[in-house]
Amino acid sequence: MESKRQQKFAGLLQEELAAIFQREGAAYLPNTLVTITKVRVSPDLAVAKVYLSFLNTNNTSLSVATVNAHSSEIRYKLGARIRHQARVVPTLSFFVDDTNEYVERMDQIFDKIAKDRKETDVNDNE
Repeated sequence: MESKRQQKFAGLLQEELAAIFQREGAAYLPNTLVTITKVRVSPDLAVAKVYLSFLNTNNTSLSVATVNAHSSEIRYKLGARIRHQARVVPTLSFFVDDTNEYVERMDQIFDKIAKDRKETDVNDNE
């Protein structure tokens, strides 16, 4: 479980990274909207795992690889923004947040189960 300190720092990172991607994200991924969905920070605040969601991209793994390739540049820009609020600028690791895909897949499974139940009920009543 994360401490309050980790949660506050993660919130700060999420806010600042979102601003960086909003202003300069087109340089890394043209015509793609990047959303920072979640940030997890290590207890010593030295490592941050950043979960991204992409809109208008066909290949999310390529998009996250592109962002990871520019992570040192993004970290530098983040450092310039948070230098008065943090002692250490954390090392950034970017990952794909597939929560939406998971929710859609679960909805499809539940819809299929409900449909199968209705068909079974109709067959039982006959």
